[in-house]
Amino acid sequence: MIGPTISHYKITEKLGEGGMGVVYKAFDRHLKRFVALKVLPPEKVADPERRHRFVQEARSASALNHPNIVTVYDIDQSDGVDFIAMEYVEGKTLGALIGHEGWQPSESLKYAVQIADALAKAHAAGIVHRDLKPGNVMVTAEGRVKVLDFGLAKLAAPAAATAVGADETTRSLAVDQPVTGEGVVFGSVPYMSPEQAEGKPVDARSDIFAFGAVLYELLSGRRAFHGENLISTMAAILHGEPAPLDAPAALQQIVKRCLAKPPGQRYQTMAELREALGKAAQAGVPTQQQPSIAVLPFANMSRDADDEYFSDGLAEEIINFLAQIPGLKVTARTSAFAFRGKEQDIQKIAEALHVRTVLEGSVRRSGNRIRVTAQLINSEDGFHLWSRRYDREMADLFDLQDEIAQAIASALQVELSGTPARLQQYKPSLPAYEALLKARHYLGIFRPDLLPRIKECFEQAIALDPKFALAHCEYAEYFSAMVYMGALSANQALPMMRSLAQKALELDPSLSEGHARLGFVAAYLEYDWKEAERCFRLAMARDPVPVLVRLDYAGGYLMPSGRPTEALQQIELGLQDDPLNLLLRLNRAGCLAAAGRDEEAAEGCRELLEFNPAMESAQTTLAALHALRGELDQALAFSEKAYALAPLVPGTIGLLAGLLKRTGDTRRADELLQKLRPFDAFGAPRGLAIYHWVLREFDAEADWLEKAIDQHDLYGALYLRGLLGRGLHSTPRWAGLMRKLNLSES
Repeated sequence: MIGPTISHYKITEKLGEGGMGVVYKAFDRHLKRFVALKVLPPEKVADPERRHRFVQEARSASALNHPNIVTVYDIDQSDGVDFIAMEYVEGKTLGALIGHEGWQPSESLKYAVQIADALAKAHAAGIVHRDLKPGNVMVTAEGRVKVLDFGLAKLAAPAAATAVGADETTRSLAVDQPVTGEGVVFGSVPYMSPEQAEGKPVDARSDIFAFGAVLYELLSGRRAFHGENLISTMAAILHGEPAPLDAPAALQQIVKRCLAKPPGQRYQTMAELREALGKAAQAGVPTQQQPSIAVLPFANMSRDADDEYFSDGLAEEIINFLAQIPGLKVTARTSAFAFRGKEQDIQKIAEALHVRTVLEGSVRRSGNRIRVTAQLINSEDGFHLWSRRYDREMADLFDLQDEIAQAIASALQVELSGTPARLQQYKPSLPAYEALLKARHYLGIFRPDLLPRIKECFEQAIALDPKFALAHCEYAEYFSAMVYMGALSANQALPMMRSLAQKALELDPSLSEGHARLGFVAAYLEYDWKEAERCFRLAMARDPVPVLVRLDYAGGYLMPSGRPTEALQQIELGLQDDPLNLLLRLNRAGCLAAAGRDEEAAEGCRELLEFNPAMESAQTTLAALHALRGELDQALAFSEKAYALAPLVPGTIGLLAGLLKRTGDTRRADELLQKLRPFDAFGAPRGLAIYHWVLREFDAEADWLEKAIDQHDLYGALYLRGLLGRGLHSTPRWAGLMRKLNLSES
């Protein structure tokens, strides 16, 4: 086609090709200027649908006059060739720029604002683009954005396409149904909204989802949703979440809202989204300069060593306050407290926790008075940004926590927008608060002999202040610990957890942890996964999402639902805030194993054991991974270590007994199995199921698993979806086990 003339346009160069036509650079002999000429190939002219969509592109774009939208000059036919003449833009597509040499993510917001302006104009004219992607956005040498390719555009309600709930029967410029071949379910798969991927009616909010996917790619250099093929990519769009973004908090929040699955949870208009981008642009803090902080455990300088719970509690509440400040990245308690008692260089601590500043301090308590010293340190040079000493009465404790947090925010030049959510919550009586701090402290140590002490402290906190919602909610964790230790059956513990969570939510309906507890109970007491999903969605609605809520959502709902990839994404998001949290890391290894990524799972377990060699669960997982590969000597070695650490855990007993039986030590295997008697005791069926899994006796394994499910053993559903359920998946027993759990077979 190079050289010929179509109408009065002389073709000089081929620019590109797509499903909607071939684009050439051409010279307009009438107006003496270069244009971009999109030509519908002759073989496609005979296709009425393609010709219709080709014409609609010209009509859609020509209705728009905006500096960020390519201008259409003409549409015509010459010698049987349909063509569109449009503005020639000298530049590159975003798709050609992102991630390549010279690409600057810091320019992302500049481009995003221009794309938003273009879409706002289109939506105001009643046009939904439906195919926004980096390949349909040109960038000139001067940095000007031009949105093009309105070939899939849809005319929405005549007044404005941004009107949510517009009449879906209004005239569409495209055939509004799924098609096969090029343009499967109208649009480009990696940037489709969930409703678009399902072939449902779309409105302006579908473009908002696509915009979120493009913004994610601008900021990260990678696609928000991707898979090995179109089907797996669509599955990621419908059910998955993108990997965490390394971007300022304001932009993370914008992307998160744009990519919400239900359209009603996204920005409802491009104007609203454009306003949010404007605020982010004004804040405009590059990622590497985003304020970030880790609050280390405060040293206990009191005469009584038992007052450590109090110094820990003070640091934890400061963390909770700071976590509510927009634009401030705060390391979670678990990771920050991993450095307790370790004489390490502040710079190394900050590097391990990915923060720029570190707060350390001490607490001295004498009678009703406390003295707190605190220092905020810049990790890059080791200099103090701020240092202060506070002498207060105990009655002023809550005001003191707020005062320290306010001082930190000021020193970091972080603006407090309104009152952080934690400050708006109920402030308990001081004795009740102290009792809760003690309960947390003992629960963190997690020894069986401390269980009565933990129970006593929780009950004391509630008795001293019955309106203390957080005390009710956290008391539920005690019952979860009792189940893990084998001290209480799930049928006894789960109703108690529900009652406490319900009471907590009566007192404070916004408590994320309370909704998460109810979701957990719905899943494992009734196997009601719809109710569990509803509760977890409420729990996840708070921003920021508490790390332990993410953990419960991943392990308590997504994993048993057969969605290990999404569970892994939630764990990764949690690790972004809490990089040294061993529970998160353990669950990450479990998700990797469930997804068949065994070597990565094993590496994760080995890293865990470097942090804490006494982690029985990491030893158990490594033993199971070696057993799967037939490496029985290595499996037995790890299993022996796990049993030495946790000789009363049924799963540990069953795993070791099975490995001993397979390696010929039948006598010791039988001795271990006697520890599971009576076999109908809570937890024993789980241990026996694992024993038969090791022996590859799948019918017997399924028999015992059915009994574990009847016991509402918290690990039954996780067991099936995880590493130890693999052998059963290909047996006739799988479908029955899934039905018993009210789960789908897939």
